[in-house]
Amino acid sequence: MARTPRNTLSSELIVRTALDLMECKGTDGFSLRGVAAELGVGPMALYTYFRNKNDLYDAVRDHLMALLPAVPEDAAWPDQVRSVCRGLRLLMLQHPCLAQLLAGRPLSGHETARVAEGLLGVLRNAGFEPEVAARTHTTLFTYVLGATSWEIQMAAERRDPEAWRRLRTTMESLSAREFPTVVELAPELARTTGGDEQFDYGLDLLLAGLRVRTPS
Repeated sequence: MARTPRNTLSSELIVRTALDLMECKGTDGFSLRGVAAELGVGPMALYTYFRNKNDLYDAVRDHLMALLPAVPEDAAWPDQVRSVCRGLRLLMLQHPCLAQLLAGRPLSGHETARVAEGLLGVLRNAGFEPEVAARTHTTLFTYVLGATSWEIQMAAERRDPEAWRRLRTTMESLSAREFPTVVELAPELARTTGGDEQFDYGLDLLLAGLRVRTPS
């Protein structure tokens, strides 16, 4: 690997390089030594910009979260909520490492706070009380993170012939006497492991419950 030219190393370059490595290897296979090797510098050079691996994690997550579009101001609050949730899911599908970063360090980073500020502002402007707005934000965030992480994992298994074969074998081996409903609904379950339709189905359920609490 060619060395980074003198005086061209920067926090932005380190973040982009770290993101590329995470995209290839996931956060579990990521290390500061790997980033340094990719840049052709010694590991100590990175400490000028980041104190440790967690600092770099946060910087990569902030870099990605900054790509989320702003909340549409001219839409009704349910559509604003839907826009934020869909945007976050799409960003995680485009950059699967973001799901790992958000799950591992959910309360770190200024850009995560910016997204929270946008969604909480929508809920408060719609008239929801502080506790309801906070609980709703947490519920929506964990839904998006959980549903999208599941979708990413299932997509990875489908790309792995051996993992997909094991899953099919497990489903086909289930006893109809012991698990009658699971066996009956196996085709339907297979169709609900991800995709736009399934995500919107869950989001619509949450919004329907939220509308019940809409202030008069």
